[in-house]
Amino acid sequence: MASEIALIVGAGKGLSASLARACAKRGMKVALAARNVEKLGGLAGETGARAYACDASNAGAVQELFRAVERDFGAPTLVVYNASGRVRGPLVELDPAQVAKAIEVSALGGFYVGQEAAKRMLPAGRGTILFTGASASVKGYAQSAPFAMGKFALRGLAQSMARELAPKGVHVGHFVIDGGIRQRGETRGERGPGGLLDPDAIAQAYLQLHDQHRSAWTWEIELRPWTETF
Repeated sequence: MASEIALIVGAGKGLSASLARACAKRGMKVALAARNVEKLGGLAGETGARAYACDASNAGAVQELFRAVERDFGAPTLVVYNASGRVRGPLVELDPAQVAKAIEVSALGGFYVGQEAAKRMLPAGRGTILFTGASASVKGYAQSAPFAMGKFALRGLAQSMARELAPKGVHVGHFVIDGGIRQRGETRGERGPGGLLDPDAIAQAYLQLHDQHRSAWTWEIELRPWTETF
């Protein structure tokens, strides 16, 4: 069986880096996409991945990204959308242009990536598309309307895609990451021991969903520290 190919869009440190390491460890070819590829040099070297510059909120850039990955590796069998845009502040003080850009990154970019992934997975009748959500996917917090708008939309996209594509062999999943994610070397712990999610543990959950047998697929998983209230 040919090697699987993982494409992580919105790559960086933290969860994306853990995903790249976990995929590489199991022998997958890894492609990393971000607006700033300079920050990916160390991770790419560590995992043997190839980095691609891509603004996920630009449809043409996403199309070119998938063409480039196909040329270099082949069609991705696992695609993870991990990009998001965030603008905080009182509702009446928000800049509409900044709000629109945040929603483009969080939600519209997810559509662009999901559409390109589906175009390649449907003919093969297999593949996994995963979207990274947040607490804001299901709860709109004060002074965080743009993030909630984008994450609510991304969740709706994932649910709609799952219902349409699952019968055709493509597994679509959405993750509600309900809590802060620990960064390497991070010492903050305002919630006490165990108050942050371990990105390596999250990455394993992503791959567990990818490995699910089609007779027992799930479209959404919530992950939170055991100390987190909900």
